[in-house]
Amino acid sequence: MRRFAWVLAAVACLTGVVVMHLIPVHVASAAQNQESAHLKTASVPSSGTMSVEVTKVAPPGTALYWAKRGDTVSSVAHHYLGQTSYLTSSELTEAMRKTNANLPTTFLRSGETVIVPGILDAPIVEKTVAVPRDFEVRAVYLTGLMAGSDHGIRIIRHWREVGGNAVVFDIKDSDGTVNIPFEHPLLGKHHTPLADLPKFVHFLHSQNMHAIARVAIFRDEHLVVNHPELAVKSHRTGEAWRENGKLVWTDPSQPKVQEYDIALAKKAAESGVDEVQFDYVRFPAEGDQKDANFVFQTAHPDWHRTDVITDFLKHAYAELHPTGVLLSLDVFGVMAWQRPVDLAHTGQDIVGMAQYCDVLSPMIYPSHFFGMDGYDHPGDAPEHFIGESMDRFELITKGSGVVIRPWLQAFHWRTKTYSPKYIETQVLVAKNRGGIGFLFWNAANDYSKPFVAMPEMSAAKGQYFRGDEVGAAVHALSAAATEQKSTVRE
Repeated sequence: MRRFAWVLAAVACLTGVVVMHLIPVHVASAAQNQESAHLKTASVPSSGTMSVEVTKVAPPGTALYWAKRGDTVSSVAHHYLGQTSYLTSSELTEAMRKTNANLPTTFLRSGETVIVPGILDAPIVEKTVAVPRDFEVRAVYLTGLMAGSDHGIRIIRHWREVGGNAVVFDIKDSDGTVNIPFEHPLLGKHHTPLADLPKFVHFLHSQNMHAIARVAIFRDEHLVVNHPELAVKSHRTGEAWRENGKLVWTDPSQPKVQEYDIALAKKAAESGVDEVQFDYVRFPAEGDQKDANFVFQTAHPDWHRTDVITDFLKHAYAELHPTGVLLSLDVFGVMAWQRPVDLAHTGQDIVGMAQYCDVLSPMIYPSHFFGMDGYDHPGDAPEHFIGESMDRFELITKGSGVVIRPWLQAFHWRTKTYSPKYIETQVLVAKNRGGIGFLFWNAANDYSKPFVAMPEMSAAKGQYFRGDEVGAAVHALSAAATEQKSTVRE
């Protein structure tokens, strides 16, 4: 925190009268233990001539640090990062070098004064920028670790430059890793790559981008390893059930698990994100299904897995909708075919789910449609599988008002034709079959092909996408609300 020390300058006058002058200096220490501030004292020569030494006074919006032995520029930047407007330590380090001339490459000199720029008066408080559910999102996905890094920031800026207007980023991935500060009895101490979510969202908003926080819901290795009582149980042993040998699934019908995930989603909403996206909002689809035992089978013996998922979403939507965020759901692309075996295993009843969300995002990666519709190499048939999936999802959700915004393939797995043209084909077919917007998935966050495709698609005005922008959408939403109020008064 900022502190102010008063440098005491003793002025010796010829008459022998001593006058005390107080010179304000903004002083800060990089030590966590609130060490006493270093004082720069005035110099009073024996001749009686007044001489005051004040080497540096911190300008507004900065802090002044007196280096100690062993300090480096990067260590000082790392300590102050949370108090500044900068997103990464390297950004702050660069700003410090621009602010302070002749800083050493690594170690600071003991007693050297360093100005730290970008100091905030108070922590950033960010608010959700509400947009209509049919806002056309053009997004890429980033892991939490990537989003909080310098490389991630460069990806975001480049994506914006080529025509993107949104980013999906993990606040909880499928291994259960939580990437933001979040206090909950089930979680405990954890690493936070996104240490200041409001600051990160503020950055996205400053780029005129839509912020989508992804939460992997019921697949949560961290939770079941630390709390095996919350895992799916084995009928045979009574112990935690494993999917193909892996202990990764919580029981979707376990109330404590549901409450935990909803609390995390609300934390994201309170931090200013514009949309919360649920992934893995389903039951395990693989492994020995007959051996899997769930809480609902005792608590609600007449229920099916689809009832559990729909009921969970009903409660989650009731909690999140009043905050102003959109709620989107990731679903298997194959669910468009509504095969009984898929419904029975996943619990993803698209008709029921559509009642309690704003957006459905089917994962219609062509390469994932193994053995479907007679294609030996589905990854090389994006026109068919994107088109067929979109047609089916549009038919299933007709009349619900839900928006279909698909996940599209931005990786070369199981396809020999992956290229910028492959990207363009998916976007065009999805739009022509009723999709509004799109999300690109690449687990390694490599978007080299979409980066090439986007400018070409943008240049073809309206052919591949409308080109919605956040600012314009907010203005339109505000105008619609004003008109509605006016109509009510009349």
